[in-house]
Amino acid sequence: MHQYQTSYSILELALISQGSTVKQTFNNVLELAQYAESLGYKRFWLAEHHNAVNIGSSATSVLIGYVAAGTNTLRVGSGGIMLPNHSPLIIAEQFGTLAALYPGRIDLGLGRAPGTDRATVLAIRSDFMNAALSFPDEIAKIEKYFSTANAGSNVRVPLAEGVDVPMYILGSSTDSAHLAAEKGLPYAFASHFATAHLNEALAIYRNQFQATKELTKPYVLAGVNVIVADTDEEAERLSTSLIRLVIGILTGERDYVQPPTDMTDELREVMHNPQMQHMLKYTFIGSKATVKTQVETFIAQMQIDELIVVTHLYAVKDRLRSYELFAEIMQELNQH
Repeated sequence: MHQYQTSYSILELALISQGSTVKQTFNNVLELAQYAESLGYKRFWLAEHHNAVNIGSSATSVLIGYVAAGTNTLRVGSGGIMLPNHSPLIIAEQFGTLAALYPGRIDLGLGRAPGTDRATVLAIRSDFMNAALSFPDEIAKIEKYFSTANAGSNVRVPLAEGVDVPMYILGSSTDSAHLAAEKGLPYAFASHFATAHLNEALAIYRNQFQATKELTKPYVLAGVNVIVADTDEEAERLSTSLIRLVIGILTGERDYVQPPTDMTDELREVMHNPQMQHMLKYTFIGSKATVKTQVETFIAQMQIDELIVVTHLYAVKDRLRSYELFAEIMQELNQH
């Protein structure tokens, strides 16, 4: 049994369901965030993806502002900004502005991957590979723009200087673990889809961690897929939307989030495909009792400080219910 408090948060991709508009999707995102705030979720992060018909979170900073404006206490941030797509100066300006508007509530999670396909990468930034290779230097530039020491420089972001925007390193492999440890930053691992290196990355991060005055010991956030419903059968039925979504990713035929159907033998068989099993290793589906056992085991095994929950469902009402039941699970686990 774990003896410490584990925070719980949400990662949002603004996934667009079949038959829904982009505007409806964004309205739903805000409704989900407001409900999450009422349920004690710590933060609500928006991902950055490009050139995907079913993902609405491409202008991440804009959506962060929208969600922060409609909530009061929830931390809102990027999970993450894919830094090689951007100029560090522009990101410092955007997040400095967000933090001025919503003080003490904005997080800057930074990743190295492009969040899209190769052709789109080149359309975003022709020198992407150089920027990706200099990821640590690009982060250092952002830190510089946020520091009061930069006031004497020729190139400044005055509105960001001295502003409190905590930074997080996102990762899906071991490279990022070394970097997060070296910089003494919190480390968010994308174990909701990249499961292979979780144990190794966390071991590297914890062993190499260099304390700073902001963070005295390692802090690990881990992504998990969660679908909680009133019964195991209902959760399984709802999960058919997620399964079809993942099939779309693996086959390169992305589509809008499909309505759930009864679980078929064919879908059950697909779930045993090694690629599927690999990608959905940390996926907890079921009733509250079922998921509680799985989550408790995961937290204890991995010693996670904060769970970031990804809930890909077709209908907003089912997501709201899943968030509600998951919050109850976390509150019960934290009471022990």
